[in-house]
Amino acid sequence: MDARKESDVASAKGRTRVERTSDCELVITRTFDAPARIVFEAWTRPELFKRWWVPKSFGMELLSCEQDVRVGGTYRLVFRHGDSGSMAFHGRYLEVVPPSRLVWTNEESADGSVTTLTLEENGGKTLLVVHERYPSKAACVANAGAADGMSESFDQLDELLVTLAATRR
Repeated sequence: MDARKESDVASAKGRTRVERTSDCELVITRTFDAPARIVFEAWTRPELFKRWWVPKSFGMELLSCEQDVRVGGTYRLVFRHGDSGSMAFHGRYLEVVPPSRLVWTNEESADGSVTTLTLEENGGKTLLVVHERYPSKAACVANAGAADGMSESFDQLDELLVTLAATRR
């Protein structure tokens, strides 16, 4: 089956697109009505990141968010889902180019991806592209469902950006 047809998914609003571009790669795109510098802040400042990252419908809570956003710096996110205890995600930053590019590792398992975030501003709007490269097809398939949650997270980011843009113009 063609990988592109197999996993092309769009949000109900049609604003977030998730596409499997190869056996080991997912690409998520969305355009935000905010300057790239503000979108970049929302990804790199823990107090902002915590406000939008976890989809509310997942019933999860982001307990802690540590981000040392510099080349070689690390991040650690700790989540809780109901009474099932906590789980952590962590990695390190490989590239940091404000306000247009972040590259980081996802080291919570051997199947973790390398994620590249690019932000391209045009006319006050920002095209966001998240490119995830997994070590195997199985890892990519196993994580494709999580990428679908990005639509809700990005809706929450949209709400935050409206507030931030109004205060930072």
